Amino acid sequence: MIYLYAKAIHIIFVICWMAGLFYIVRLFIYHTEARQKRTEEYAVLHRQFMVMEHKLWWIITTPSMYLAVLAGLAMLADAPGLLQAGWLHVKLVFVLGLIGYHFVCQRIMYQLKSEQSSWTSNRLRMWNELATVLLFAIVFAVVLKSAVNWIYGVIGLLLLAIMLMVAVKWYKKFRDRKSG
Repeated sequence: MIYLYAKAIHIIFVICWMAGLFYIVRLFIYHTEARQKRTEEYAVLHRQFMVMEHKLWWIITTPSMYLAVLAGLAMLADAPGLLQAGWLHVKLVFVLGLIGYHFVCQRIMYQLKSEQSSWTSNRLRMWNELATVLLFAIVFAVVLKSAVNWIYGVIGLLLLAIMLMVAVKWYKKFRDRKSG
């Protein structure tokens, strides 16, 4: 029964964590684009984005990451045999990638706060898609388990990543035409 409670908590906090990761990068994009405003406007927007990013990061996103990881560890403690499953090894590699992504986002947040970020809004849009690719990889590894044909899975993930990058580039061209 502990396993099922831990699993429910894990799922809930993974959803919260992912929502935070998706939204924080969107805030970074708006924050970065605010640099194009007049100095007075940018100063107001910069302060507001710092507040929003800080609250999202420290009240929702980071606590959710830790609670998701703790619930995952509780599931493993209750069912240690899962550590023998190949799909779990694959999932954990992708989870480590997502944790790394989390801390890179934190670094970007601090860079934006100190006005030292060199990230462009287009690069941030691409960065945002990496979280989507990692999420897809994790969900497919968990749901399909041993039924996954990894060659097709890797090809599918690469195609998804390419489609997302093309979509970001298309959107940028569309925005540039619309604003120009």
